[in-house]
Amino acid sequence: MKKWYVGLVIVFMMVIVMCYAQKPEKLTELKSFPVNDLEGIIAKTGVEFDKQISSDGKGSAKMVTESPTTINLYKAEKLDIDNARLVYQAKVKTEKMEGEVYLEMWCIFNGKGEYFSRGLDKKLTGTNDWTKLEIPFFLKTGEKPDDVVLNIVINGKGTVWIDDIRLLKGKLK
Repeated sequence: MKKWYVGLVIVFMMVIVMCYAQKPEKLTELKSFPVNDLEGIIAKTGVEFDKQISSDGKGSAKMVTESPTTINLYKAEKLDIDNARLVYQAKVKTEKMEGEVYLEMWCIFNGKGEYFSRGLDKKLTGTNDWTKLEIPFFLKTGEKPDDVVLNIVINGKGTVWIDDIRLLKGKLK
């Protein structure tokens, strides 16, 4: 009798956990930059197209640095976003990175200023295979950026590849 009761309690608890478990948030894609060539990349120096190394088999942007640098990658204009979490997501690979690599996103509000978000809590160093990095920018009601600039910051020397860049929208938590 006791075993049956304990089993019933365990099943009941599992049902409660499953009912109240938070499901992963579905993000909506606003812009996609697959990096299948260098078209659209803002930086005109310091970036080359690598046909051989890619997260999706279609090429990636490769950066070889001897000193710290910030590479301006893409600019997204006229986004219809308000009261949301803006997410910059990319796949990044590093080789012999002496220093750290992270994502950086600038939201530009015409007449109101420029504000940034940096992925300082999600940095890569050394040699890493393709790693998905993402950083958020929280937009309250009425905060609608005119432009969003997506960068990669390389604080050191080494080789970095970036691919499959996305700009996503999610709910404010």
